[in-house]
Amino acid sequence: MKKGGMILGLFIAVIAVFVFVNKLHYPSLPIADRSAKEAIDILKESESKIAEIAVEGDSIWYITSSENQGVSIADENIKQMISSNGWEFKERDGAGLFFEKDGRILIATTQMWTGNYVLVKIPGNFKKS
Repeated sequence: MKKGGMILGLFIAVIAVFVFVNKLHYPSLPIADRSAKEAIDILKESESKIAEIAVEGDSIWYITSSENQGVSIADENIKQMISSNGWEFKERDGAGLFFEKDGRILIATTQMWTGNYVLVKIPGNFKKS
């Protein structure tokens, strides 16, 4: 009987560790219908340094790594992606990166999500001419 209880206790402990590592290790995302693990997996599987993780209303959410480099490398990844669509970087103010194209202003809002990842919310029309 004691052996069965020990096995059950060990089984519960393993399940608890599994749940903690996969679900609770990262803070929740400000995005509905996407788990933290899914977002990180999308970035890891991407060939790019920044990956689209969700479309929410008129905005697109991206994730990029800041690992070992801090926010500045994340900013560079964002600038490079948006600039490749014809936008010119103007300035950073707080959590916003400001771009301009044909007299229009685009603001990419960044959010340090964990010590290793930055979330970015960009108006979905930035890819259009």
